[in-house]
Amino acid sequence: MTDVWTERADLYRQSQAHSQGPDLDAIVAWADGCTTAIDVATGGGHTARRLREAGLEVVSCDPSPGMTPDVICFAEDLPFADGSFDFATTRVAAHHFADVAASMHELARVARRRVAVVDNLFMGEDSESAEKLRDPSHVRNYDERQWRELLTDAGLEIVGVRTWDYPLSFSAWLERCGCVGEEAEQVRALMGDRVSGDDVTLARIGLFAEKAA
Repeated sequence: MTDVWTERADLYRQSQAHSQGPDLDAIVAWADGCTTAIDVATGGGHTARRLREAGLEVVSCDPSPGMTPDVICFAEDLPFADGSFDFATTRVAAHHFADVAASMHELARVARRRVAVVDNLFMGEDSESAEKLRDPSHVRNYDERQWRELLTDAGLEIVGVRTWDYPLSFSAWLERCGCVGEEAEQVRALMGDRVSGDDVTLARIGLFAEKAA
C-alpha cells in the first residue's frame, strides 16, 4: 500500500477536497489552547499545515514515504510515549486503517488533552462497494454509533459530534485512485443519487473528545 500512496501523493497534496473544508476548520478550532499536536496519517499534510498556521508545534506521521511525513509509521503503532502531545488528530484516513480500534487507542494514548477524528461516514453497503471498487485500499466506513464506541472504548470522553454533507468533484475523486472506464461507471451506478453530473456528495463525521479523567 505504501507504494500506491507514494504514487498518489502529489494528487492528494493538490486536492481541493482535502486542503479545505468545514471539517478541517472544526479540527483547528478544537485544538485551540493546545501547543503541541500529532497529525496521524497526514496524507497531503493539510491538517498539519493548518495546525502549524494556528501556532501549534506539529509532528506529522504517515506510513507512506511519498507523503513526506515527519515520521513514517502506521496509526496502529505510534512510536511516541504516552501523553506526548496536547492534541492528536486524524482526518479522512481511518477508513484505510487495518485495525481502526487499535489506531484509536494509539491516538488516545499519545494525547495529553484532546483528540479529533474526522472521516467519511458510512452511507450504506452500495457506497462501501463503490469505495472499494474505486480504491482497493479502502477498508470500511463506520456509522456514528460505531465511532462513538471506538472512541469511548479507547478511554476518551466525547464532547461533540458533527456531520457534514461534503460535495466534491466526482472526476477528481476517481482520478486520485486511477479509477477509469467500466469500473468508474460501476462506481457511478453504485453511488446512485449521490452523484449529479461531476459532483459527488459524501458524508463526513467529526468526533471531538477529551482524555477521560
